[in-house]
Amino acid sequence: MRRVVFNQKGGVGKSTITCNLAAISASKGLRTLVVDLDPQGNSSHYLLGQDAGDEDDTLAGLFNQTLNFRFNPKKTAEYVQATPFPGLSLLPSHPMLEELQSKLESRYKIFKLREALDELAGDFDAVYIDTPPALNFYTRSALIATQTCLIPFDCDNFSRRALYALLENVQEIRADHNRDLRVEGIVVNQFQPRATLPQKLVQELVDEGLPVLKSYLSSSIKIRESHEQAKPMIHLDPRHKLALEFVALHDELNGALQAA
Repeated sequence: MRRVVFNQKGGVGKSTITCNLAAISASKGLRTLVVDLDPQGNSSHYLLGQDAGDEDDTLAGLFNQTLNFRFNPKKTAEYVQATPFPGLSLLPSHPMLEELQSKLESRYKIFKLREALDELAGDFDAVYIDTPPALNFYTRSALIATQTCLIPFDCDNFSRRALYALLENVQEIRADHNRDLRVEGIVVNQFQPRATLPQKLVQELVDEGLPVLKSYLSSSIKIRESHEQAKPMIHLDPRHKLALEFVALHDELNGALQAA
């Protein structure tokens, strides 16, 4: 199963959700891969606790290779890096992705990520893809390469306005390039149950029939500590309320998948 975590709005928790769900997946014995398509590299720093290294060893090297003919191109697996967490691997980001984007787009390399992940299909049970906060070459590549899309929603009016355009963009990709693509659910993030506005906004989405997932993620200062220590919540403090909420979200998604 491949999942992309996508929202054109920044600061909604894409990297946090990607890495925590992936860490839980790996802790449950699934061979799990995180693909970090955001040039900012938040997921890469979160899982490695350091820079991913030379660009030739990252996704920048993988994409750059598609622009230049080589007699002996590196296999996709050679770009995959181990993380400190058993069963969890990473295709890391690099700032050079930003410079490569226009070249990749002009050469129509939009299907190269799907080809790379197809090459790794036998190596992993679950793939989670983190994306930049924009509808660009990399997010389109991810939506073409994946089966399902998770949309973080951070309970404010700006996020709600962006949500409708985002859903239309996903449907357009589905119609034009990837008929297997579907929105798996909207992830309510940074939820404050005692505040009126978050409750009102989420209930309105539910009333509209949008696929809001039942497992909400609370707002918590603990997640900053998780980022700082480069440890997903399941490894930092597995009994913390937020860690349990991530586990509930993971189980909800995979329970629905098995039921389908």
